Amino acid sequence: MTDLRSPIGYFFLLLGAILCGVALFDPGARAPLTQADVNLYAGLTMLAFGGVMLWLARRAE
Repeated sequence: MTDLRSPIGYFFLLLGAILCGVALFDPGARAPLTQADVNLYAGLTMLAFGGVMLWLARRAE
């Protein structure tokens, strides 16, 4: 059985990079009811999760 941690890690790294890019290059794209930059926080969380998944996949090999 193949290890699903690698594709999951790459997927979350890609989504996290896209969200961080949107947050950095278009700061006006925010949630309407908050002043917090939700795209940046969600993107950083996804980058961290993707990195952990890839680290776990590399460690298992």
